[in-house]
Amino acid sequence: MTKSIAKIKQEFEQAGKEQLLELIAQYETDPRAGVANLIRICRRKEEALEEERQRLDRMKVFEREYEHLGYVCGIDEAGRGPLAGPVVAGAVILPKDCEILYLNDSKQLTAKRREELYDEIQEKAVATGVGMVGPHRIDEINILQATYEAMCEAIGQLSVIPQVLLNDAVTIPQVVIPQVPIIKGDGKSVSIAAASIIAKVTRDRLMVEYDELMPEYGFASHKGYGSAAHIAAIQKYGPSPIHRSTFIKNFVNAV
Repeated sequence: MTKSIAKIKQEFEQAGKEQLLELIAQYETDPRAGVANLIRICRRKEEALEEERQRLDRMKVFEREYEHLGYVCGIDEAGRGPLAGPVVAGAVILPKDCEILYLNDSKQLTAKRREELYDEIQEKAVATGVGMVGPHRIDEINILQATYEAMCEAIGQLSVIPQVLLNDAVTIPQVVIPQVPIIKGDGKSVSIAAASIIAKVTRDRLMVEYDELMPEYGFASHKGYGSAAHIAAIQKYGPSPIHRSTFIKNFVNAV
């Protein structure tokens, strides 16, 4: 009795990589158009998966260059530009053989994909660390210095000591660990990309919590960035306790 296309589709959906190749070989002579379409879809998915693996492999070039030194740690931040909330830094050490599909600059990912990758990074990483500096400290020392502080804190939160840091663009002052600043590193290094996701998701979750406390500002939607709605809320309600005074002085008469 000939198998139904629905049954064959189920076999494809449940198959692992090796089984998929066997199923393609088994059914590629099936004359039915529906089966031929299943095989085409399967091959396209396999091609896309191979392209993704090649992209990730290219993003490991810096990790391979410095892995002889020991643990390689990626460093990145989220929240330098917003008008409210902290700046958050992430530090991530990934295993040498780690594969996390679709890892990329957090800004290139959907919120759903970032959340999924956050969990996978936490599960697979050798170590992760998070540093956070609040708005009052940002006003006191400026955003760049606050970013450095957050990065130092993130490094200090790691459960193992890295031997080299891959940083997104910056060199962190007073850090004795060797550093490699990489321009647009969150799109060139898997470690920095992972750090960018940890920082971004951590900060976004915090801004959602702030939204529950101060819903009039809409923090859950804009995460503290200077959207038109956010600026209008500042002008209507005045600054909140988490606004950066030095960032909003152009939007209010007195801060």
